[in-house]
Amino acid sequence: MIKSILIIEDEAVAADNLKRLLAKVLPEATVVGTTQSIEESVEWFEANPMPDLCLMDIHLADGSSFRIFDKVRLTCPIIFSTAYDQYALDAFKVNSIDYLLKPISVDDLRRAVGKLNQLSAASQSEAIARLGESMRRYRSHFLVPVRDKLIPIEVREVACFYLEDKISRAIMYDGHQQTIDKPLDSIMEQLDPSHFFRANRQFIVAHKAIREISVWPISKLSITLSVPTPERIIISKARVQEFKTWYTQ
Repeated sequence: MIKSILIIEDEAVAADNLKRLLAKVLPEATVVGTTQSIEESVEWFEANPMPDLCLMDIHLADGSSFRIFDKVRLTCPIIFSTAYDQYALDAFKVNSIDYLLKPISVDDLRRAVGKLNQLSAASQSEAIARLGESMRRYRSHFLVPVRDKLIPIEVREVACFYLEDKISRAIMYDGHQQTIDKPLDSIMEQLDPSHFFRANRQFIVAHKAIREISVWPISKLSITLSVPTPERIIISKARVQEFKTWYTQ
């Protein structure tokens, strides 16, 4: 029986909506925590007993929630949520982990909970383990449509990805730029997190492209890459420690 639930969601409105839906679908259960970031989620798991169920948004403000799996061994069943129906959802289908496509309805949640109730504990643990393995198969190339062609781009040749006017672009080490027909959240999902870091909502930077790190006002950091960027790349105070850990690992 599901008695304790953790919600990992960085949008307050979405988290409140989940709580309202849970009150209808699982009235006997208690939401024991709500976290909004990777770091906060890891700290919660390290300080609290494993919940009976975790509702986890894929796209958090500080990166992909899959990075939580690299830091904590999760043994509870997980229902994922996402606003995108590409890439990640295919992985969930393969791994028998259920997911909810936003906006979430009470029927969606009821269906997902019903599916989890039918799985044995062993099946849930096996599915979570397979998920961790599948998410380590990172993308090595992108195919960019240009007129009547598909132009291959090697990820190792990308210095950074950035968002401008709601369009994602890649800046190559040779200075050329290519438009990537995917949101930055989806791009970050497919990159090796040891090589790329989500600096902020506008930029994903490659480790080897970083040439200078400067202290910025209010305990922020400013990053200079080996290639020109359309604007200064700033790491917020809240993410400085995570960036330092990533850069020096």
